[in-house]
Amino acid sequence: MGSVFKRLWATITYDRSIGFGLEYFGFATLRYPKIVALLVVLVTGLCASQLPRANVDGDLLRIYADSGQYYDAYDHLSQTFGTFENDVYVLVSSPTLTDPETLERVRELAFDLELNDFAVGTMSPFTLRRPSEYGGSVPAVPEGMQDFAEVAVALSDLQQNDPLMRNLITPDLTGIVLIMFPNPEMTRGDGTKAMIASVRETIAPYQDGNISVELTGPPIWTSEMINASVSDQLKFTIWGFGLGALIALLALRSLPGALLVAATPALSVLWSMGIILFFFGSFTFLTVIVTTLVLVISFAESMFFVFNWLAYWRDGMDPDEAVDTTVKLVGPAAALTMLTTFVSFASLAFTPGQGVREFSIAGAIGTFVLFVCLMTFLPLMLKAAVRMGFKAPKRSSLVLTAALPLSWFIASRHGRLLSVVAIIVTVGLFVPYVLIKPHFSFEDFIAKDSMALSAAENIDEGVGGVAPLYIRVPLQDGDPNVTERDFETIQTVHRILEGHIGDNKVISAAAMTDYTDAGFSREEVFDSVGPFLRKRFVTDDGTQALVTGFMPTIMDSDDLKQMVTDVKAELAAAGVAGAEIGGFRVLTTYGTDQIVSGLQLDLTMSVLVNLALIGFAFQSFRVALASAIPNLFPVLGTEAWLYFSGQGLQLTTVIALTIAFGIAVDDTVHFLSHYLHARREEKMDHMGAIKHTVHRIGGAIVATTIILCSGVIIVTFSDLPQVALFGTLFVSTLGFAVIGDLFILPALLVAGGKFFLPLGRIRVRTGEDAAPHGSG
Repeated sequence: MGSVFKRLWATITYDRSIGFGLEYFGFATLRYPKIVALLVVLVTGLCASQLPRANVDGDLLRIYADSGQYYDAYDHLSQTFGTFENDVYVLVSSPTLTDPETLERVRELAFDLELNDFAVGTMSPFTLRRPSEYGGSVPAVPEGMQDFAEVAVALSDLQQNDPLMRNLITPDLTGIVLIMFPNPEMTRGDGTKAMIASVRETIAPYQDGNISVELTGPPIWTSEMINASVSDQLKFTIWGFGLGALIALLALRSLPGALLVAATPALSVLWSMGIILFFFGSFTFLTVIVTTLVLVISFAESMFFVFNWLAYWRDGMDPDEAVDTTVKLVGPAAALTMLTTFVSFASLAFTPGQGVREFSIAGAIGTFVLFVCLMTFLPLMLKAAVRMGFKAPKRSSLVLTAALPLSWFIASRHGRLLSVVAIIVTVGLFVPYVLIKPHFSFEDFIAKDSMALSAAENIDEGVGGVAPLYIRVPLQDGDPNVTERDFETIQTVHRILEGHIGDNKVISAAAMTDYTDAGFSREEVFDSVGPFLRKRFVTDDGTQALVTGFMPTIMDSDDLKQMVTDVKAELAAAGVAGAEIGGFRVLTTYGTDQIVSGLQLDLTMSVLVNLALIGFAFQSFRVALASAIPNLFPVLGTEAWLYFSGQGLQLTTVIALTIAFGIAVDDTVHFLSHYLHARREEKMDHMGAIKHTVHRIGGAIVATTIILCSGVIIVTFSDLPQVALFGTLFVSTLGFAVIGDLFILPALLVAGGKFFLPLGRIRVRTGEDAAPHGSG
């Protein structure tokens, strides 16, 4: 039985390539070039037809949709009461606000805002009413006031005694907040952009040297995010492509050669964008990063392919035959590198949250697309270039090979010492990997130098704030006008929340005591605020009430979580059962913790699966072990830096590490593939194969890493801090990875000489034995 198993294993080992058969895309190109060329043209046309639909959806809720209990609670809250998260805040400031003429001009602005086509309602000192002692209600801000003193007294009275006015009039009487409630039907899709333009048109005539008008609120932040994302997409694509082409030119020292390298990435980006738009209809601030990743990965793989092709050509092989040989040798390794990156993207899909899943799927699609483009378009283009008279450049830039003698010297002389140090350091880096915690920072989602964020901070300082926290309070008696028992419950919740957020920073039905103490019934008070605002205090059936606290826009996530914990404890101690705390800031803080914890697990899974995939592809756990240290070291090292710098794990942090690991593995796969090819096909001894591999593909590893880092480093200049952080961590991880591939991996192979000697006797097909021949 044992001998049968060994023969079966030997058969599997011989017959299966390390690319799991995916290299047959390249073999089909060699055998049927005209058919493949036609398919390339058709796919290009179909993808190009999708580009007019290109747009970026800046809705942060899309990132957290279906992410778990906190999103469900937020969704339930929104459906029950509506929320303030889509409201547009207009901060009107004037040093002469108490001048009756200035006040009336601001009143005109408030009414014009209410008449805006996109508004379903507004809340301002001018649109609110207060109960009248003669019955009914009167304007909260009296009309027809004649002098400064009268205005100052009226505004001060409202600011100090009216629960809603406290959050709309600044204490120094120099600012008023107007809130517009947009029509959700009109703001879908590109409607938000049109709404903001309309609001800016409304407020423009009122701005002068005396009156300053600023817009803020989530729709404005979303608009800034969209603008930054669109700018990023254009900037990353143009500059990434330009830098990649420039580096290819410097590396190959040939303009036609650089153009050959650059053509495949350009087509890969076009295909990826078209397919992503077909599936999702738009980009998000996460999926827009995929185009940059596709660009730089494709540049790296294209460079690797062209390097090998030119090496065979310089060795005396016919250029057409060199293309065939490169497809057969590099194709399986490229397929395996595609799979490792694919696994890294795909692993993210296990984390809840629509935005992360979309990024996962988009990245997996882009990874597969660039591989197909590499195996079809690039061979066809290289053969066409030869027919058009392309001549191979004599040699590559010395910059790419300068480190190779040092790499071999250290590996051959100090391989054991370097290996021991690398293993100890890598194992030690698991400590911060285990200890590091998630961290959420809201301002990292907002564009740098955001005017809307500055306006929000001004509102925070002067009145309630632009970041609401909600407490849904179940009521027992079901009275729309609230019974005494239910009113006491609302008062308790209101008092607890105000104790944490601050005086006059909370609104609820319990805030109306000034009017009820003056003899008005709760029904009269509720009627005076109107049906629209009434629904934000108590549901129509009187079964639920809403207590809203206005927090600072910028608040540390740990402070917010501690406050929520304390509020929950005090509510329980006060006997308030069933109360639910929610809001967008609560969702993003706790939801990010959930997502980041899931992503950290995905990263661990991606590492394990990719190492197992490499071992399975090469049919050797020795190869998997050889690849572990040089690829774990950069990821763990980057996380250690995050831990010791106190930044913690953020949403894009773990995504960057996961994807960077998948890409970093690529050079390791190419290195091991060439090493084993030298052992098995060229019959070199162990040390000779290592030296040959270092000098044969070391320059390509340096070139591809420079291209990857140079392409992605553009991302670090993004106006969105989360995207910029992604680029920073991605580049640092790849920088550490090239050290692992050029120094640690050769040292490990040298130090483990006897351990790796059996690899030469295991035959793993790389393509030469079964690839179809024919130049097309």
